Amino acid sequence: MFKTVQEAAALASGIKEGLKKTGLPDCPEHEVVLAPNFVCLAAVSGIIKGSPLVLAAQNLYWEKEGAFTGEVSAGMLKSAGCAYVIIGHSERRLYFNETDEQLNKKIKAALSAGLKVIFCVGETGKERKENRTFPVVERQVTQGLNGIAETALASLVIAYEPVWAIGTGINATPEQAQEVHAYIRSLIERLFSRRVAEGVTIQYGGSVNPANSEALMAQKDIDGALVGGASLKAESFLEIIQKGLQ
Repeated sequence: MFKTVQEAAALASGIKEGLKKTGLPDCPEHEVVLAPNFVCLAAVSGIIKGSPLVLAAQNLYWEKEGAFTGEVSAGMLKSAGCAYVIIGHSERRLYFNETDEQLNKKIKAALSAGLKVIFCVGETGKERKENRTFPVVERQVTQGLNGIAETALASLVIAYEPVWAIGTGINATPEQAQEVHAYIRSLIERLFSRRVAEGVTIQYGGSVNPANSEALMAQKDIDGALVGGASLKAESFLEIIQKGLQ
Protein backbone atom coordinates (compact mmCIF):
# COMPACT_ATOMS: atom_id res chain seq x y z
CA MET A 1 0.00 0.00 0.00
CA PHE A 2 2.35 2.65 -1.35
CA LYS A 3 2.27 5.52 -3.87
CA THR A 4 -0.38 7.96 -5.02
CA VAL A 5 -1.36 7.94 -8.68
CA GLN A 6 1.16 10.68 -9.41
CA GLU A 7 3.95 8.93 -7.47
CA ALA A 8 3.26 5.58 -9.10
CA ALA A 9 3.27 7.19 -12.55
CA ALA A 10 6.64 8.79 -11.84
CA LEU A 11 8.08 5.50 -10.57
CA ALA A 12 6.80 3.56 -13.59
CA SER A 13 8.27 6.19 -15.91
CA GLY A 14 11.62 5.92 -14.17
CA ILE A 15 11.64 2.14 -14.44
CA LYS A 16 10.56 2.29 -18.08
CA GLU A 17 13.38 4.69 -18.99
CA GLY A 18 15.92 2.75 -16.97
CA LEU A 19 15.03 -0.52 -18.68
CA LYS A 20 16.37 0.84 -21.94
CA LYS A 21 19.87 0.49 -20.49
CA THR A 22 19.43 -3.11 -19.28
CA GLY A 23 19.02 -4.98 -22.56
CA LEU A 24 15.71 -6.50 -21.39
CA PRO A 25 13.97 -6.13 -24.80
CA ASP A 26 16.56 -8.55 -26.18
CA CYS A 27 15.80 -11.15 -23.47
CA PRO A 28 12.35 -12.56 -24.30
CA GLU A 29 12.72 -15.27 -21.65
CA HIS A 30 12.62 -12.59 -18.95
CA GLU A 31 9.68 -10.49 -17.76
CA VAL A 32 9.43 -7.47 -15.49
CA VAL A 33 6.01 -7.11 -13.89
CA LEU A 34 4.79 -4.04 -12.00
CA ALA A 35 2.02 -4.47 -9.40
CA PRO A 36 0.78 -1.07 -8.18
CA ASN A 37 -2.25 -0.61 -5.96
CA PHE A 38 -5.68 -0.69 -7.55
CA VAL A 39 -6.15 3.08 -7.98
CA CYS A 40 -2.83 3.35 -9.84
CA LEU A 41 -3.41 0.54 -12.34
CA ALA A 42 -4.87 2.64 -15.16
CA ALA A 43 -2.19 5.32 -14.92
CA VAL A 44 0.67 2.82 -14.86
CA SER A 45 -0.91 0.83 -17.68
CA GLY A 46 -0.86 3.91 -19.91
CA ILE A 47 2.77 4.66 -19.10
CA ILE A 48 4.15 1.17 -19.75
CA LYS A 49 2.14 0.54 -22.91
CA GLY A 50 4.48 -0.42 -25.73
CA SER A 51 7.35 -1.21 -23.35
CA PRO A 52 8.63 -4.60 -22.11
CA LEU A 53 6.93 -3.96 -18.76
CA VAL A 54 3.85 -5.96 -17.79
CA LEU A 55 1.06 -4.94 -15.42
CA ALA A 56 -0.23 -6.92 -12.43
CA ALA A 57 -2.76 -6.34 -9.67
CA GLN A 58 -2.15 -7.19 -6.03
CA ASN A 59 -5.40 -9.09 -5.42
CA LEU A 60 -8.88 -9.89 -6.75
CA TYR A 61 -12.21 -11.37 -5.74
CA TRP A 62 -13.47 -14.63 -7.24
CA GLU A 63 -16.95 -13.48 -8.30
CA LYS A 64 -17.45 -11.80 -11.68
CA GLU A 65 -19.69 -9.04 -10.28
CA GLY A 66 -22.35 -8.45 -7.66
CA ALA A 67 -23.04 -6.97 -4.25
CA PHE A 68 -19.46 -7.22 -3.00
CA THR A 69 -18.67 -3.60 -2.21
CA GLY A 70 -14.95 -2.85 -2.17
CA GLU A 71 -13.92 -5.93 -4.16
CA VAL A 72 -12.43 -6.09 -7.67
CA SER A 73 -13.04 -8.85 -10.22
CA ALA A 74 -10.72 -10.50 -12.72
CA GLY A 75 -12.61 -8.90 -15.60
CA MET A 76 -12.13 -5.45 -14.09
CA LEU A 77 -8.39 -6.07 -13.82
CA LYS A 78 -8.23 -7.20 -17.45
CA SER A 79 -10.03 -4.04 -18.53
CA ALA A 80 -7.47 -1.96 -16.61
CA GLY A 81 -4.64 -3.54 -18.60
CA CYS A 82 -3.50 -6.27 -16.21
CA ALA A 83 -1.86 -9.43 -17.50
CA TYR A 84 -1.08 -10.83 -14.04
CA VAL A 85 -2.56 -10.86 -10.55
CA ILE A 86 -0.87 -11.70 -7.25
CA ILE A 87 -2.87 -14.18 -5.18
CA GLY A 88 -2.21 -15.31 -1.63
CA HIS A 89 0.49 -12.80 -0.72
CA SER A 90 1.71 -13.46 2.81
CA GLU A 91 0.27 -10.16 3.99
CA ARG A 92 -3.15 -11.15 2.65
CA ARG A 93 -2.93 -14.49 4.47
CA LEU A 94 -1.55 -12.92 7.66
CA TYR A 95 -3.59 -9.72 8.06
CA PHE A 96 -6.79 -10.57 6.19
CA ASN A 97 -7.06 -14.26 7.11
CA GLU A 98 -7.34 -15.47 3.52
CA THR A 99 -7.74 -19.23 3.49
CA ASP A 100 -6.41 -21.85 1.09
CA GLU A 101 -9.98 -22.47 -0.09
CA GLN A 102 -10.53 -18.79 -0.87
CA LEU A 103 -7.22 -18.56 -2.70
CA ASN A 104 -8.13 -21.60 -4.78
CA LYS A 105 -11.33 -19.79 -5.86
CA LYS A 106 -9.31 -16.69 -6.73
CA ILE A 107 -6.81 -18.67 -8.80
CA LYS A 108 -9.60 -20.36 -10.75
CA ALA A 109 -11.36 -17.03 -11.36
CA ALA A 110 -8.14 -15.39 -12.57
CA LEU A 111 -7.20 -18.22 -14.91
CA SER A 112 -10.74 -18.42 -16.30
CA ALA A 113 -10.57 -14.72 -17.15
CA GLY A 114 -7.24 -15.12 -18.95
CA LEU A 115 -5.08 -13.58 -16.25
CA LYS A 116 -1.75 -15.10 -15.31
CA VAL A 117 -1.30 -15.78 -11.60
CA ILE A 118 1.56 -15.17 -9.18
CA PHE A 119 0.60 -17.57 -6.39
CA CYS A 120 2.36 -16.95 -3.07
CA VAL A 121 3.16 -19.53 -0.42
CA GLY A 122 5.33 -19.50 2.69
CA GLU A 123 5.59 -20.29 6.37
CA THR A 124 5.62 -18.07 9.46
CA GLY A 125 8.62 -17.74 11.76
CA LYS A 126 6.88 -19.93 14.33
CA GLU A 127 6.21 -22.64 11.76
CA ARG A 128 9.85 -22.61 10.65
CA LYS A 129 11.10 -22.89 14.23
CA GLU A 130 8.79 -25.87 14.69
CA ASN A 131 10.23 -27.50 11.53
CA ARG A 132 6.89 -27.30 9.77
CA THR A 133 8.04 -25.41 6.66
CA PHE A 134 7.54 -28.31 4.25
CA PRO A 135 4.12 -29.44 5.58
CA VAL A 136 2.83 -25.86 5.54
CA VAL A 137 4.06 -25.19 2.01
CA GLU A 138 2.73 -28.56 0.83
CA ARG A 139 -0.73 -27.75 2.23
CA GLN A 140 -0.76 -24.29 0.66
CA VAL A 141 0.33 -25.55 -2.77
CA THR A 142 -1.89 -28.65 -2.77
CA GLN A 143 -5.04 -26.88 -1.61
CA GLY A 144 -4.38 -23.71 -3.59
CA LEU A 145 -3.98 -25.68 -6.84
CA ASN A 146 -6.79 -28.14 -6.14
CA GLY A 147 -8.77 -28.73 -9.32
CA ILE A 148 -6.39 -26.69 -11.50
CA ALA A 149 -5.73 -28.35 -14.88
CA GLU A 150 -2.15 -29.25 -15.74
CA THR A 151 -2.32 -27.07 -18.86
CA ALA A 152 -3.15 -24.05 -16.70
CA LEU A 153 0.20 -24.25 -14.91
CA ALA A 154 1.77 -22.54 -17.92
CA SER A 155 -0.06 -19.39 -16.76
CA LEU A 156 0.96 -19.67 -13.12
CA VAL A 157 4.06 -18.52 -11.26
CA ILE A 158 4.70 -19.73 -7.72
CA ALA A 159 6.37 -17.30 -5.32
CA TYR A 160 7.92 -18.66 -2.14
CA GLU A 161 7.87 -15.83 0.38
CA PRO A 162 8.48 -16.83 3.99
CA VAL A 163 6.28 -14.66 6.19
CA TRP A 164 9.16 -14.06 8.59
CA ALA A 165 11.10 -12.34 5.80
CA ILE A 166 8.36 -9.99 4.56
CA GLY A 167 9.20 -6.38 5.36
CA THR A 168 11.60 -7.37 8.12
CA GLY A 169 14.89 -6.87 6.33
CA ILE A 170 15.68 -10.51 7.15
CA ASN A 171 15.78 -12.64 4.04
CA ALA A 172 16.18 -16.37 3.75
CA THR A 173 19.72 -17.37 2.88
CA PRO A 174 20.20 -18.57 -0.69
CA GLU A 175 20.55 -22.10 0.66
CA GLN A 176 17.34 -21.89 2.71
CA ALA A 177 15.42 -20.51 -0.24
CA GLN A 178 16.84 -23.09 -2.65
CA GLU A 179 15.85 -25.92 -0.32
CA VAL A 180 12.20 -24.84 -0.29
CA HIS A 181 12.16 -24.04 -4.01
CA ALA A 182 13.48 -27.52 -4.80
CA TYR A 183 10.79 -28.99 -2.55
CA ILE A 184 8.06 -27.00 -4.31
CA ARG A 185 9.34 -28.19 -7.70
CA SER A 186 9.30 -31.80 -6.51
CA LEU A 187 5.79 -31.27 -5.17
CA ILE A 188 4.59 -29.92 -8.53
CA GLU A 189 6.09 -33.00 -10.19
CA ARG A 190 4.17 -35.20 -7.77
CA LEU A 191 0.90 -33.32 -8.27
CA PHE A 192 1.18 -32.84 -12.04
CA SER A 193 4.19 -34.09 -14.03
CA ARG A 194 7.95 -33.75 -14.41
CA ARG A 195 7.44 -31.67 -17.55
CA VAL A 196 5.27 -29.19 -15.67
CA ALA A 197 7.66 -29.10 -12.71
CA GLU A 198 10.63 -28.36 -14.93
CA GLY A 199 8.77 -25.58 -16.71
CA VAL A 200 7.05 -23.82 -13.81
CA THR A 201 8.54 -20.51 -12.69
CA ILE A 202 9.25 -20.34 -8.95
CA GLN A 203 10.27 -16.98 -7.53
CA TYR A 204 11.65 -15.97 -4.16
CA GLY A 205 10.13 -13.06 -2.24
CA GLY A 206 11.06 -11.65 1.14
CA SER A 207 13.34 -8.64 1.68
CA VAL A 208 14.93 -9.01 -1.76
CA ASN A 209 17.35 -6.15 -2.40
CA PRO A 210 20.29 -5.30 -4.69
CA ALA A 211 22.75 -6.76 -2.19
CA ASN A 212 21.21 -10.25 -2.00
CA SER A 213 19.32 -10.70 -5.26
CA GLU A 214 22.23 -12.00 -7.33
CA ALA A 215 23.08 -14.79 -4.86
CA LEU A 216 19.43 -15.76 -4.53
CA MET A 217 18.73 -15.89 -8.27
CA ALA A 218 21.92 -17.88 -8.88
CA GLN A 219 20.32 -20.86 -7.15
CA LYS A 220 19.26 -23.74 -9.38
CA ASP A 221 15.53 -23.64 -8.60
CA ILE A 222 15.06 -19.89 -8.08
CA ASP A 223 13.73 -18.40 -11.31
CA GLY A 224 13.19 -14.80 -10.28
CA ALA A 225 12.21 -12.44 -7.48
CA LEU A 226 9.02 -11.00 -6.05
CA VAL A 227 10.35 -7.64 -4.91
CA GLY A 228 8.71 -5.53 -2.20
CA GLY A 229 10.29 -2.46 -0.63
CA ALA A 230 13.23 -2.37 -3.02
CA SER A 231 10.81 -1.84 -5.92
CA LEU A 232 9.64 1.51 -4.52
CA LYS A 233 12.71 3.27 -5.94
CA ALA A 234 13.56 2.93 -9.60
CA GLU A 235 17.30 2.77 -8.94
CA SER A 236 17.21 -0.21 -6.59
CA PHE A 237 14.60 -2.08 -8.62
CA LEU A 238 16.55 -1.58 -11.84
CA GLU A 239 19.70 -2.89 -10.15
CA ILE A 240 17.85 -6.07 -9.17
CA ILE A 241 16.53 -6.41 -12.73
CA GLN A 242 20.03 -6.01 -14.16
CA LYS A 243 21.42 -8.69 -11.87
CA GLY A 244 18.58 -11.00 -12.83
CA LEU A 245 19.55 -10.71 -16.47
CA GLN A 246 23.14 -11.79 -15.86
